[in-house]
Amino acid sequence: MNTPRRSGLGKGLGALIPAGIDTAPSALPPSGLVEAPVDQIAPNPRQPRDHMEPEALAELAESIRTHGLIQPLVLTLAPAGAAVQYYLVAGERRWRASQLAGLHTVPAIVKDVSPQGMLELALVENVQRADLNPLEEAAAYQALVEEFGLNHDVVAARVGKSRVAVTNAMRLLRLPNRAKEAVIAGQIKEGHARALLGLPGDAAIEQALQLVLENELTVRQTEELVRRLNQQAAEPRVEEASGEEEASPETRELESRFRDALGTKVNLYRSRRGGRLVIHFYSEEELGSIFDVIVGSSEL
Repeated sequence: MNTPRRSGLGKGLGALIPAGIDTAPSALPPSGLVEAPVDQIAPNPRQPRDHMEPEALAELAESIRTHGLIQPLVLTLAPAGAAVQYYLVAGERRWRASQLAGLHTVPAIVKDVSPQGMLELALVENVQRADLNPLEEAAAYQALVEEFGLNHDVVAARVGKSRVAVTNAMRLLRLPNRAKEAVIAGQIKEGHARALLGLPGDAAIEQALQLVLENELTVRQTEELVRRLNQQAAEPRVEEASGEEEASPETRELESRFRDALGTKVNLYRSRRGGRLVIHFYSEEELGSIFDVIVGSSEL
């Protein structure tokens, strides 16, 4: 299964840092277009992407040998005493391919960029180009939240996504390592991973993951598997004791549509006199996202 790609961001992340946070560097480097020595550039230490496909990198290097580097890199001056002259802000894939192509210098734009800005611009570039896997994107959002003190609303508004999307992306970081590896390798999609998070504990998730991989289950089939495993684990079933009826295919379809809309686990129980709709949440941020979807307001 191939990891799904998402569309690019509608806005840059330049506005992500709220008013009052000082983003000005201690010294203002000269800006403009330069020919930068390839060996005087160091990678962006805040690069959210951990993995680059060697085959794709080799293809880009061949294109650069033929046509040159058409799009400049974005650099910032390294501090005094550093081993190199520049740090990469955006364009690491192009820089590495230029090295493979044997270039000695590359066109680059030198900008005055803060540490926060280095993460922001790298995240913008990678998500716009669909270069991040879901876990790398989630980790970048988490860095913006935890290191820069931004809430999910601010991040979501600035990147042109819903708060539900940002919150659901960050939930993927709770997966056990085996499940994370499956996402990175493209063995399961983000939808599979979100469904597996409905299980209680890493052991249950890893057991279900094995069934998903062995049987090549779809996202919908994985959701049904998780529902059945949770049902088997419930002792005793309160629904049965209260006279609630066994779920029909129509009820399960409604549950699935609720899950898609709310981005979390939902159970629908029907009885002769009505029923219950149970919406699960796993953090205050997730509760806020559900509140937004249902009520249409971010003020909880």
